[in-house]
Amino acid sequence: MDNGTADEAPDANADGGDKAPCEREPEPVDPAGPYAGGPWRNYFLILLDRIPTPIAVCRAHGEVLIANPAMAEQWGAAPGQLRGRNLLDLFEPRAKAQLDRLTEALRLGRRSRYPVEVRWRDASDGTEREGELTIDPVGDPSVHPPALLALLRVGESAPRPVPRGSASPVEARILALAAGGATTAAIGTALGLTVDGVNYHLTRLARRWRVQGRTALVARAYVLGVLSPDSWPPAPA
Repeated sequence: MDNGTADEAPDANADGGDKAPCEREPEPVDPAGPYAGGPWRNYFLILLDRIPTPIAVCRAHGEVLIANPAMAEQWGAAPGQLRGRNLLDLFEPRAKAQLDRLTEALRLGRRSRYPVEVRWRDASDGTEREGELTIDPVGDPSVHPPALLALLRVGESAPRPVPRGSASPVEARILALAAGGATTAAIGTALGLTVDGVNYHLTRLARRWRVQGRTALVARAYVLGVLSPDSWPPAPA
């Protein structure tokens, strides 16, 4: 994960050309990893949207292919906004030796779980947070280097769950787009969510606020101050 070292390992299946390893086209990596085939891909992406644990799938050098809402929420962002970012730009490893161990393991083709203690700045108040990224190489064993599944365990100093009557940054963006008349599919495209993922957040909000229907949700969002009353197009407060 440091400067693409793992991606530069020689490929035993290469055709022996003069092209340097670092110049070869990278293997295409599906964000669904081992679940990329058939209908399991969609099931995996839907499940990823709903899991409360912060999760990202990335390339061996750290480029994020997909992040779930729980991971994006650490940065006050929509999942699609983390795509293309590097995990090392988002998190600061506390011990370089842990990162070196992971890089060496990827170079040698080893597959196991590798914990990396990290810290980052919370998007809501700028305070420093601490936690642990568990990195799992995933995908077909014949593909080298593999994709990486990163799960974040947030330390106890992390923000508490969203209290009743408020909304997370992702939920607020969904409500703002809904208030502007966007369809569920359009909201998903704008925020990097599946249609099921958008409906999941809307259903959670409806239960939390005890309202029915999208119109009531939008009205409730304005009453609670989640959406700005002075903005058009609608925007989070």
